[in-house]
Parts: sequence; C-alpha cells; structure tokens
Amino acid sequence: MQALPSLRIQQLVTLHVGPIDLAIAAGECVCIHGASGSGKSLLLRAIADLDAHRGDAHLDATACSSLPGPAWRRTVALLVAESQWWCERVGDHFDHGVDAAWMEQLGLPDAALDWQVARCSTGERQRLALLRTLMQAPAALLLDEPTGNLDQDSTRRVESLLDAYRQQRQAALLWVSHDPAQIERVAHRSYLLDNGRLHGLR
Repeated sequence: MQALPSLRIQQLVTLHVGPIDLAIAAGECVCIHGASGSGKSLLLRAIADLDAHRGDAHLDATACSSLPGPAWRRTVALLVAESQWWCERVGDHFDHGVDAAWMEQLGLPDAALDWQVARCSTGERQRLALLRTLMQAPAALLLDEPTGNLDQDSTRRVESLLDAYRQQRQAALLWVSHDPAQIERVAHRSYLLDNGRLHGLR
C-alpha cells in the first residue's frame, strides 16, 4: 500500500523565523498562532518557496528544493487572506472546473462564476479563493487566516469544507489562526510561534 504524503519541514530559516522542524501527517491539521509580526505568514511563504530560506520542506519523499516553485505550490498550496485575481470574471480563474457541492457548502450561488471580481466582497473573494485552491487538488494546504474576513456562518462553512477535504483526500493542513476557539475546533496539534521558534501547546 502506498504511503500517504506527509509534510515535513526541516531546519527551515527565513528572516527572523527559525530554525523550524515540524512534521504534519497525512490527514492531520496543525495550527500555529502568535502575536502580530511574529512571522507566521513568513513561515508559510518560506514553506511555499515564495521567499528566500535555508533548510527544506518535503512532501513525502519529494523535496521542495528538487522542484520549480510553481510545481511545488501545485501540491503544497498556499492560501492567503487576500488572494490575487488576474481576470475580470470569477469563472475565468477556474482552470480545473468547479465542484457544485463545494460551491453550495461555501454558501456561493452558481451565478458566482459569472460575477466580476470587482463586485465581490472581501469575504466572497476569500471563499472563492479557497474553492479555486481546492479545485487544484493539493496534497497539503498552507492556510494563512483562511477565515479572517468572514462572518460566523461563513467561517463554519469554510471549516466544514476544509475538514471534509482533509479527511477525504488525507491532506496535511498547516493552518495559521488568531482565534483560540477555532484552533480548538480544527487542530489536532497547535503551536505558538514566538521569537522565531515553535512552542508546542497540545
């Protein structure tokens, strides 16, 4: 039986963060929190190979350093609070089609694909960016405040979809959150990032 992919970070150093060692099993959700400016986003960007760093990350036996950045990010996907949009129409960003059930689960109508990005609220763009990311079927997700701009109902919808994706695809999730209640709901383990190092909480 083929082993499910795990995400391993080894001696990763970027700017004022690190060295970081962390292993996230397939199907596991690990949360990180910390004060503003502690480097949570910097850590995710380094794992995604968007910023210069030392050390390495591995998805199962595949090292980040062995792949071009875009190829790595197709399997280890970074979702930020304010995603980039390069076409005027929402649907033009979905090269892999759309799962109608996921649209419904996120509280988005079918007509959302015909919306102009400019008319979408911040929360709508955040949910659509999540949908766009999941349609690429990544094996691991780096989530930078994925519900930061959402109301309570939309937050629970996102949490539910991510939980279902994690279980069905056995994806490894590394989730940055500022909300202790959310961390309690979604995390198998959680860490505080302080002075550039991770401190285990549970």
